[in-house]
Amino acid sequence: MALFHVARYAGPEAAGAEAEADSRARALLERLQCRARERQLKKQPPQEAPEEAAQSAPAAGKRRRRPRRTRRREGGREPGSPPAPPSKRQKTDDEDEEEGAESSEETPAESSVGAEAARSLEGRGGPPPEEASGALTHALVLGGFGRSKVPKVQPFLPVWLAQPSCVGKNVTEGLVPIEDIPEVHPDLQKKLRAQGISSYFPVQAAVIPALLESTANGFLVSRGGYRPSDLCVSAPTGSGKTLAFVIPVVQALLHRAVCQVRALVVLPTKELAQQVSKVFNVYTDATPLRVALITGQKSLAKEQESLVQKTADGFRCLADIVVATPGRLVDHVDQTPGFSLQHLRFLIIDEADRMIDSMHQSWLPRVVAAAFPSEGPKDPCAVLQRTQPRVVTAASMCCPQMPLQKLLFSATLTQNPEKLQQLGLYQPRLFSTGSAHKGPRDCDIDVNGDSGGKYTFPAGLTHHYVPCSLRFKPLVVLHLILEMNFSRVLCFTNSRENSHRLFLLVQAFGGVTVAEFSSRYGPGQRKSILKQFEQGKIQLLISTDATARGIDVQGVQLVVNYDAPQYLRTYVHRVGRTARAGKSGQAFTLLLKVQERRFLRMLEEGGVPGLERHDTPSELLQPLVPRYEEALSLLEKAIKEERKQKAA
Repeated sequence: MALFHVARYAGPEAAGAEAEADSRARALLERLQCRARERQLKKQPPQEAPEEAAQSAPAAGKRRRRPRRTRRREGGREPGSPPAPPSKRQKTDDEDEEEGAESSEETPAESSVGAEAARSLEGRGGPPPEEASGALTHALVLGGFGRSKVPKVQPFLPVWLAQPSCVGKNVTEGLVPIEDIPEVHPDLQKKLRAQGISSYFPVQAAVIPALLESTANGFLVSRGGYRPSDLCVSAPTGSGKTLAFVIPVVQALLHRAVCQVRALVVLPTKELAQQVSKVFNVYTDATPLRVALITGQKSLAKEQESLVQKTADGFRCLADIVVATPGRLVDHVDQTPGFSLQHLRFLIIDEADRMIDSMHQSWLPRVVAAAFPSEGPKDPCAVLQRTQPRVVTAASMCCPQMPLQKLLFSATLTQNPEKLQQLGLYQPRLFSTGSAHKGPRDCDIDVNGDSGGKYTFPAGLTHHYVPCSLRFKPLVVLHLILEMNFSRVLCFTNSRENSHRLFLLVQAFGGVTVAEFSSRYGPGQRKSILKQFEQGKIQLLISTDATARGIDVQGVQLVVNYDAPQYLRTYVHRVGRTARAGKSGQAFTLLLKVQERRFLRMLEEGGVPGLERHDTPSELLQPLVPRYEEALSLLEKAIKEERKQKAA
């Protein structure tokens, strides 16, 4: 037998490759020696005494020192003896036993194979087998396929994301009296006091002065003629983000001379748009400013009448501030004659994370394109004509223009730079209630933009989870309402069908005034249901995630997640309907056994403080079981009746 070795090219890893090749050669040498020893033992006559085998050891040693001479005797045959037949040998039981045994004697064949392997090692410059046996322990051994924890790759964040301006998250602490921010107009301060507001929340105290600073010289030209920075605000639900942009926007536009659309607020839902429009109307009352609401609740023609008016020489704008949903806004940009955004000064995006998710509708590029004229100004001496943003140079600054400033607000603002890049922010500045120097580990990068980053929750909110079975989930909800005596409970489901069935079941059970809030009802009906719920006429409001975003319902004491939320952002906005503006509240999530592990891990990663387990023993539910069983039968009949009506 012969061993072959192909030398690798010399390189940085040459030493390691050499050691690996040596270990392979030694392993092959041992196998060949073992096989040669077995063949030699088989060919010895059975009457050979052990003494003869012992005498062959010195001779083998001598032959080992003369490898060229022993090679002619390879195979264990004496010169002149007939060659062995080429047929295959069949293994016997004795041979199997001898294969597993290790022998210390050397045979001629063994020495010849050993000499051949030794020459192959020496030919590569390696040590002989006797000297290299000690290096086996240091040889590179392939393997090590065990599982090991791989360190997570940390993304790199821009400076404005990694080092935000820190804002206090507890709205009951760090309150700033109204008088301590003299930049706010006295008329607005009077209206704040009239609304029962004597102090600013921490978010308001930080954001309002920053916005007023950019409009100190009027809204037409920013400070020094430079374009102001865009602002991003990430603060808990119920921390006063709406008022943080309403006050500075109203004050900046108080002294406008011509009515044009100067501020545009874009929100994801009609209910939230109505709420923001109501706040604007409170603070623009007794001022020349006009607010228009375009959400699709009225016909397009009716909304057009509130936006523009046709005159003899063209169109006249009727709104200074427009509150809109993205779809309806694009409709007016395309279909309303005379509706112009070329004088837009503030673009406010509330619930920014959800608005970023709806970027596939391409509403933002359409709005930005409408804010800039398609062609440059015909008159080179025209003043304050807006042009597309370009590199800041001495030439670009010689003609001042009205800037377009973007303001982003959300309780779960993403820190994924790739998503924020879609908004085209200019030198952005972040106000966050998180740590002052939030590192890259807090960046959320997933399918919906929300795993890995920690969110801030209201200080007065307590979190609970209730393990239960699927059959008794409605019974647990009824127990929480009846036994714990909550007057206003908001219950969330994951689908419209689940919401409707739970509504019918609780209604059949009786003893609880219940209503359903979902897309099954029109905007007018939903508005009426919310009003009754605020007035206390409805004890339990069962809803889809339609009310989870930004809706400020006064007096909600308990939030129940009937269906566990799939994502952390959804949980943050659901439980944020209670414990608002410094008040206390509770959140209960009903979990099946298969959901517990994933849900608890999700909340732990999200930084949910003090999650408590709340058990409901069967003894407490037993008194409600008879009525519950009867309600289930009534539910089945009601569903069959509805199916018949749909079929008809």
